[in-house]
Amino acid sequence: MGDQVLVRTAPQVCSFGPVCRADARVLILGSMPGEASLAAAQYYAHPRNAFWPIMGRLFGAGLELPYAERLARLNDAGVALWDVIARCRRPGSLDSAIDRDSVEANDFARLFGACPQIRHVFFNGGTAEAAFRRHVRLPPGLRPLRFARLPSTSPAHAARDFAAKLAAWQAVREALADAEAASTPRPHALAYAA
Repeated sequence: MGDQVLVRTAPQVCSFGPVCRADARVLILGSMPGEASLAAAQYYAHPRNAFWPIMGRLFGAGLELPYAERLARLNDAGVALWDVIARCRRPGSLDSAIDRDSVEANDFARLFGACPQIRHVFFNGGTAEAAFRRHVRLPPGLRPLRFARLPSTSPAHAARDFAAKLAAWQAVREALADAEAASTPRPHALAYAA
């Protein structure tokens, strides 16, 4: 009972806006920024979060670059970032502390409308996937989307080391390559009159 009271009196936290361009082809979704990210006003700002080191290996968007340049490199690659949850009550930073009854989802119908080329959605961990499935209602008639959960880049998810996480996250680059191949016009066979 005491834990429930603590959660219900916890301050409400709000996520950031999406980082995307209209030509994005892949969307990476977290659950809700942690305290370090909220304080820095940056996605994945915790110094031990593996997200930016992984993005550095995949897209040259690593921690050695200023934050704005990292975001620009992801946008140039066709990658959009956002969180599933727009606001919720959560004491601390852990996903497990989110009060599920307080969750309000972001407006994905609007995002997918503004970014019509997104075909792949990757969840950064199980909480992001569970929150999306529980709280997001996509509009009928929306184009087919492929969903995949990747191992969380959070330092709290220590079940996999960096190399294993990086190997799993290669799926983002592969999805972009598939999207690029699908959008490249193929030469038509020419018919010659005899």
